[in-house]
Parts: sequence; structure tokens; C-alpha cells
Amino acid sequence: MNVKSRHHLRADAIDEITDSVAETLGVEIDADTFEKVEFEDSDWEVVLVDGEPAVLYVEDEPFLTVKGANEYPPERNVVTVDAGAISFVSDGADVMRPGIVEADDSIEAGDLVAIAEENHGKVLAIGRARVEGSAMLGDEGKVVDSIHHVGDELYEFAV
Repeated sequence: MNVKSRHHLRADAIDEITDSVAETLGVEIDADTFEKVEFEDSDWEVVLVDGEPAVLYVEDEPFLTVKGANEYPPERNVVTVDAGAISFVSDGADVMRPGIVEADDSIEAGDLVAIAEENHGKVLAIGRARVEGSAMLGDEGKVVDSIHHVGDELYEFAV
């Protein structure tokens, strides 16, 4: 991913990001610099927080990247998967009901979610919920569409 442009964000844009992330995930981002990055060869819209790609825009909605969610662990909108789902989710697979051990009840269909593994709580992917959190546990069916995951081009991006 080649950087096309990089610029510091204004205070109102920073407030929009921090307020949205706080409301959605229950996370306070405390940082000195926020820079928006545009790429030549990708549609990702990313904000570097203190130099790290920590915020991703998904359809104009700011949300933490995998690295951002591991730096600022979310308290809400988290879907937790078992050990058997780790390799699939880490490879970008959508999340299926049988792999889920817990889902935040406040999740609504269409919400962005952080997908974490159960043993250490590390976030493996970011996705969009297909169903509400209370309907995520079960025996079959796809419930979260993967958007960004460990090992993808955004995760591997370094400034």
C-alpha cells in the first residue's frame, strides 16, 4: 500500500473520531497526533493515531482497526470466538455461529464489531454484524461479515 497523501486532522475531525469510538466501543483514545492517510492503491481510509494505523473508516463510520482495538481494547460491540475459529477469522473468513462463545447483547444488525479470541482477548478482526448480539450464539449460520483482519494489507501496513 503506497501512501498518496498524509495530513493532520483538525480538532473537530478528531473530536468526531474520539466521540464515535467512545460511544460505540466504550474506549477513550488519548493521543497526541491524528493523521489521515490516503493510499494510491487502496480504498481504505485510515487515521494514524500517534503514528499507528488505529482508526479505519467503514462507510464514513470511524471504528478501530485490529491494531487499534488491541491498543485500546473495546468494552462494547465485541464478539468472542473460540480457539477453533481463530485460524479462520485470522484468514479473513466471516464469523459463523458455532465459533462464537459470547457476543455483546447491545449489538444490533448492521453494527461494526470487534472479533476477539476467548483465551487472551486479542482482537483478530473487524466486521459487520448480520444479526443482533443476542442471536449470535447457535449451531449454524453466518452472523458477522469480515471487513479487516490480522494479516491483511491494512494490518501489515507500517508507516
